[in-house]
Amino acid sequence: MTGVTMTRLDGEQTLMRIFVGESDRWQHKPLYEALVELFREQGFAGATVLKGAMGFGAHSVTHTDRLLRLSSDLPVVIEVVESQEKIAEILPVLDTMIKGGMITLEKARVIRYC
Repeated sequence: MTGVTMTRLDGEQTLMRIFVGESDRWQHKPLYEALVELFREQGFAGATVLKGAMGFGAHSVTHTDRLLRLSSDLPVVIEVVESQEKIAEILPVLDTMIKGGMITLEKARVIRYC
């Protein structure tokens, strides 16, 4: 891989989950895309975007992918496993980008990264 430094994570790391809506934006692009690009630029080990079939948030409005109740704002979760230090460094940037949603942090034991 040219220009990309691979990181090997072993032992205790931090799992960060970012919960946002599919329609959330940052500088005219989907927020989840902007976040993944940010993590890549900052040398994070990886990020995964998961799109939910159904969910609700702080306002208790249900969003679903069912045909009769098609929603344009399905739940999206971005998962990142990285060192606690790198996560702590990026949190102030995330505060400026995420206007609604939630971030959770938990310890994760990483066994192998390839």
